[in-house]
Amino acid sequence: MRALDAPPPAAASPGTHPVRILVDGGVIARRQIEHLLRRPAGLVGELALPAIIVLLFGYVFGGAIEVPGGGDYREYLLPGVFAMQAVSGIGVTITTVAGDLARGVMDRFRAMPMARSAVPVGHTTASLFTGLVNFLGAALCALAVGWRAHRGVWLLLAAFGLLCLFRYATGWIGVAVGLSFKDEAGADHAVPLLFPISMIANTFVPTDGMPAWLRVIADWNPVSAVTAACRQLWGNPGMDRTHTALPLQHPVMATILWSVGIIAVCAPTAVWRFRVAGRH
Repeated sequence: MRALDAPPPAAASPGTHPVRILVDGGVIARRQIEHLLRRPAGLVGELALPAIIVLLFGYVFGGAIEVPGGGDYREYLLPGVFAMQAVSGIGVTITTVAGDLARGVMDRFRAMPMARSAVPVGHTTASLFTGLVNFLGAALCALAVGWRAHRGVWLLLAAFGLLCLFRYATGWIGVAVGLSFKDEAGADHAVPLLFPISMIANTFVPTDGMPAWLRVIADWNPVSAVTAACRQLWGNPGMDRTHTALPLQHPVMATILWSVGIIAVCAPTAVWRFRVAGRH
């Protein structure tokens, strides 16, 4: 058989090849980041939110809240602020994805010769970048009010690594949910419903004073695990282990398991939703 008659080598599927996914996902992420940088008001808002939370809770309500085991309330509060910034990626990604879907951008992406997983990967990567901006704002605010990490630079970085992992995981939730909306207005109305995720947790107040049924929800909330992990790694007050749920007894491992579990469930869902969204 001549060389010209030989069958061509099988091409890797553009939807599954890892290199293709990373390259195409990087293009989508760059697009989202460029859009963010062109809206400086949004960046200012992201940086100002931690300062507003610390002002309200740390200085207005802080004197009425007793920290488990004693200690300064603002040091107790700041890990919760970081955790709240990590989970805020859900709302941002929902509105961004829903907007692209409503404007027909997703249909254009599906018509392009790109990996089918690239668009969700790009959105979650852009969400992680936004999260880094959020963490920067929270860190500057924390240092300004006297917060410190007491267990060394490596555990400091380990906690920020957990925050980035959880932020990336919540980005997948945002993509999967955002592809379920047909217009951006519906997504905007749904985003405030996510606020209790951060509030029904140990982010701002101890869960001891909650009703028993609500305390169970708060203790098993992934945000509580992230907050407790940061307090543990940074040596901040609030790590009272009496009568705590299993995730709060081992918060670092719980944060990793929650993050991996969220990605394992939401990533395939988001890719499937991208394939079918807008076709009906």
